[in-house]
Amino acid sequence: MKKYILLLVSLTALTLAGCSDFLDRPQKSAMDDTNYWTNENNLRFFANGYYINYFTGYYSGWSVPYVPLRGYYFSDDFTSAGTQSHFETAAPSSRYGTTETPSMLTQYSGPNWNFAWVRKSNLFLDRINTMNENGYLSEEMHKHWSAVARFFRGYEYSRLVNVFGDVPYYDFVVDDTDMEELYKDRQDRSIAMNGVYDDFVYVLDNMRLNDGTNFLNRYIAAGFISRFMLFEGTWQKYHNNNQELAKKYLNLAVRAGDFVINSGQFVFDTDFRSLFGSENLAGMKEVLMYRHYSVAEAVLHHVASYSNLNESQATAPNLALAKSFICNDGNPYALSPIENANVLDLGNMVLTRDPRFEATFHNEPMISSATLLYACKFIDREGVTYYGRTVPPKYGSNTNTNGYPVMRYAEVVLNWIEAKAELATMGGAAVTQADLDASINAIRNRPLDQTAIDRGVQKTAPMSISNIPDDPERDPDVIPLLWEIRRERRMEFVYEHTRLLDIKRWKKIDYMSGAKNPDILRGLWINFQEELPTWLIPSKEGVLQVELTDGTILTYDGSNGDHMVGYYIPQAIADRNAFTDRVYLAPLGNAQIDAYKDKGYVLTQNPGWN
Repeated sequence: MKKYILLLVSLTALTLAGCSDFLDRPQKSAMDDTNYWTNENNLRFFANGYYINYFTGYYSGWSVPYVPLRGYYFSDDFTSAGTQSHFETAAPSSRYGTTETPSMLTQYSGPNWNFAWVRKSNLFLDRINTMNENGYLSEEMHKHWSAVARFFRGYEYSRLVNVFGDVPYYDFVVDDTDMEELYKDRQDRSIAMNGVYDDFVYVLDNMRLNDGTNFLNRYIAAGFISRFMLFEGTWQKYHNNNQELAKKYLNLAVRAGDFVINSGQFVFDTDFRSLFGSENLAGMKEVLMYRHYSVAEAVLHHVASYSNLNESQATAPNLALAKSFICNDGNPYALSPIENANVLDLGNMVLTRDPRFEATFHNEPMISSATLLYACKFIDREGVTYYGRTVPPKYGSNTNTNGYPVMRYAEVVLNWIEAKAELATMGGAAVTQADLDASINAIRNRPLDQTAIDRGVQKTAPMSISNIPDDPERDPDVIPLLWEIRRERRMEFVYEHTRLLDIKRWKKIDYMSGAKNPDILRGLWINFQEELPTWLIPSKEGVLQVELTDGTILTYDGSNGDHMVGYYIPQAIADRNAFTDRVYLAPLGNAQIDAYKDKGYVLTQNPGWN
């Protein structure tokens, strides 16, 4: 998005340098605080500095923080050859950093122990109030920009709480000499999240409905509010057994969803693949906010290249994920009467599953994938036709130009319907057929593109409130409606930001244990002689393996190629190290704890990490 990419260099120092330095001396190449805060254009310029941190899209170049496909691969959906990547085994030497490290990205989907963005938002709000007092802002301007500052403060605290749980809460600019505040110990997460709740209520009451194309507005903010309030509401329910707080946050998630849904501005008018493969997302009514890429503006990314079939996917979709895709009659495969619904090879699954399966994965086994199931969600239909040929720049290297939908209507309605269903379990109003029609069924009625139609893909039947499937694989502590809502999220957001955060907030991190969930260590059903005969070669003898339906492991020996039919076992597969519930929250760094101790204060470590 050019609007904010061009601001990155000029705002970097202001964003992350502790914010006090620029107040202490005149700036030679940046803004002067004594005369900067005088007009609305400067407020907008300052606010745009947040975009590169919070609305990253596919990022740029080879960068990977918060990048779909390349960043969100640590969950029960994805598997690699060899031993699976582990959770942290000890508290790190330091947890400080202004950018997210790979471990924080993959294991926690959130920031390091760093409050620079909180301080920036508090400073922003302070300057907005001063401008208002000095007569530089109208009442409407004051309310809108205060809402912008409070939105970003709430966004950052939501991320910090997701990762660390208890955090010190600051809603004002802390003076550098105020040691009691600077070295305040962590406070119960509810203190920060109640502050976030108040910020988000203010946002829903005061942010502009429209502030220009692709700039933050109340609809976009409401989408993110539904995300963060759903997370905290379900965390309070499943981890803390605090129904009062759970209801509070979930009700705000519903209110945010109601606001977007009732506007009538957003509909599912685009096929699934085009949401991620198109170069121009402007005008797509399912997209609330997007990031645009352009050769002319030198804003490019690399994610499409990792969907082009040529590049390897070392961490790839597994059998557990594939099994979760519902059949197009609306039933899980174990209950579906569709012919071959229980045959889990690619050909049958493309024909029998929800259209998102065909739009997300390539329709043939690919040796470039660790599981042979290759995700090509983030590239257009033309891009995959260059397999084995010279790839144009738009599909190769780090010169890709397809845009990314930063906030989608699908997320809003799925956050909304889940919040409503959770509230119903706590005495709230029951979910209605109209609720399902406005959310899950609206998504299922997305258009199909011509490629999908030509392959025989069909739309999935709508869900009926009077006939919710009761999947035999359902966890007994999850009611059928919630189970199916969770399934919709899993199908919808493959390789996006949600899965690890979802299983954490549901208190289902054990899904990542191969001992308890063996399907995460397997690929799809494959007949090697028919589907991938090029692998029945001497170098694969003693290496290539499949698992039969009775659990028998069959190894290729050079003469049994016609028997190599079963669930593919990635080479040298091994479960990740055992882990405990401590991994729901990240440990603080020893350096941060020692820094408190050196000043005579205490910074409390997370449970289990001492």
